[in-house]
Amino acid sequence: MARHDVAVILGSGWMSDADRLGPSKADFRVTDMPHFERPLAEGHPGSFRSVDADGTRVLVFLGRTHFYEGHGVDAVTHRVRTAAAAGCKTLLLTNACGGINPDWPPGTPVLIKDHINFTGVSPLHGADFVDLTDLYSARLRHIAHEIEPSLPEGVYMQFPGPMYETAAEITMAKNMGADLVGMSTALEAIVGRAAGMEIMGLSLVTNYATGIAKHPHSHAEVLAAGKAAAGRMSEFLAEMIGKM
Repeated sequence: MARHDVAVILGSGWMSDADRLGPSKADFRVTDMPHFERPLAEGHPGSFRSVDADGTRVLVFLGRTHFYEGHGVDAVTHRVRTAAAAGCKTLLLTNACGGINPDWPPGTPVLIKDHINFTGVSPLHGADFVDLTDLYSARLRHIAHEIEPSLPEGVYMQFPGPMYETAAEITMAKNMGADLVGMSTALEAIVGRAAGMEIMGLSLVTNYATGIAKHPHSHAEVLAAGKAAAGRMSEFLAEMIGKM
């Protein structure tokens, strides 16, 4: 398929049931394409596929390049720019995150209603003044609530990583209005808006944040929680795509 309608970027642990999004028409390794970097984080296979979801053409990225991998902000956002060049008008961003709200235990999906970019960088170049009002589409969030009325909404804060946040940093994030913390998504969303795409963000709480958690963090914990929820998350995304 030369042109696509929707792009989906799957975060840590979301890959295992990606087949539920629809039959793949073509699969590629990102290293076979120009300007893509192979993701370094475990759980990010570094491939993408063209999917036919009952007539909706979907570009599914299995994994992402993170800012902490050291390739620069353009490598982080190259998937989004590629999706826009392929014709995608809608961008669905997913991630695994740490939860600040104690009412959202690991395994809880949360719609992103806004974000705080705490990376210290901008993914835009030059005097590119982009309005981020309603960055995370109210229309798409409404559709999500039609599918799952109990789905909570929260503010996501992107840290640069790769270290997990300290308890003091989590207290700061909470005081700044964040409900979720992670190492992706915000930079991609900004570029998506700059490209004129409609954006939805969906976080899966895979662990309580530092100071709330009762044990040390590990990436294995993140992947395990993501894998446990991957089936229902993929079904939710498939239904979202069908209703858009």
